Amino acid sequence: MIVRFGDVVVRANTKEDKNNTEKEFYLDGQFFEGEELEVLKGSPLKGATIGPMFYFGFKAGQVLFMSRSFAIKKAAVARFDGICSEKTFVLETKDNNVLLQEYLVFILQNQAFWDYCEENKSGSVNFFINWSTLEKYEFDLPTIEEQRRISDLLWAAYEVKKSYRKMISSIDEMVKSQFIEKIGDTRTNPKGWDVYTLKELVVPSCPISYGIVQPGDDIEEGGVPIVRPVDLDETHRVTAKGLKRTTKEISDAYKRTILEGNELLLCVRGTTGLVGLATDELKGCNVTRGITPLSFNEKADRVFMLCTFLSDGIQEFISDNTIGSALRGINMAVIREMKIPTPPVHVQKSFADLYIQADKSKFELKQAIEKIDKVMRALMQ
Repeated sequence: MIVRFGDVVVRANTKEDKNNTEKEFYLDGQFFEGEELEVLKGSPLKGATIGPMFYFGFKAGQVLFMSRSFAIKKAAVARFDGICSEKTFVLETKDNNVLLQEYLVFILQNQAFWDYCEENKSGSVNFFINWSTLEKYEFDLPTIEEQRRISDLLWAAYEVKKSYRKMISSIDEMVKSQFIEKIGDTRTNPKGWDVYTLKELVVPSCPISYGIVQPGDDIEEGGVPIVRPVDLDETHRVTAKGLKRTTKEISDAYKRTILEGNELLLCVRGTTGLVGLATDELKGCNVTRGITPLSFNEKADRVFMLCTFLSDGIQEFISDNTIGSALRGINMAVIREMKIPTPPVHVQKSFADLYIQADKSKFELKQAIEKIDKVMRALMQ
């Protein structure tokens, strides 16, 4: 049955005085993640300084849709009571016998819905969609029995996905605690390991330096692939997939940063401190100015150095030494002189083996999550 959004969904315009309310939390972007089905918590309202546009209340179970910057795909079920800005639509079904409230979020988290928002957006810079436009969105609404069946399947799959994510977080915490136990805090070096500057741990043929200053437009075909800060993520593995390209002439002008595929890549501009392991397929690629490749000598194991750079002490050092306003970064001289507690190589390799095994488990869990996502997307079509 084809229906219009406004015929089955109502926008709950419940006004709240943020200075005189029993609600304890407000919703901001910090806890509202794109493509998630739930918003689990908000920021404490008491003592907070928030803008005058936060005057809508919402209740647990209602669906929240961020109508501005909708490309991030923020539409989720609230699991707490709170207040939000007027740009976040608070949605609920008009009749639970026609449209199940637990099914509503799946109507929004559907590519057809996001395509409609894109095609009917308003604004020039900060795009948004009006409620009057949203009301006109047409979609195929299954029978109430089919809605219940699909909802049960999707929410069950989502719970499994959440459990896998918790397992990944537990693995990360285990690795972190094992690093503290076996290696110690990199700020205080309680075990008295030898301390080297970073420049003493890299090979002479791979000096610690900035990469390519990328001019103009990226080359889509041909040329040399280049790694950018955006190519580093929480997997800490960097592959050639999706890399932008530059000309061979520009790459040759920066031969010192051409990769062998066995480096540790460190982000030194923008989101400083991100790290990733270069894979074999990156051999012959280059890096932009925001990345410095580190190729270690016999004193340092690459995987162990990844764990060291992820430690609180090194991340704190990088954060404390990141400067600038518009484009923040860390000076190469500071990076070169960074002091790193360095255990004997056999100790490093032992811990690296633990990390590799943990990473393998995380990779398998992430593959399982991707399969769940694929099934969920198919069910939401």
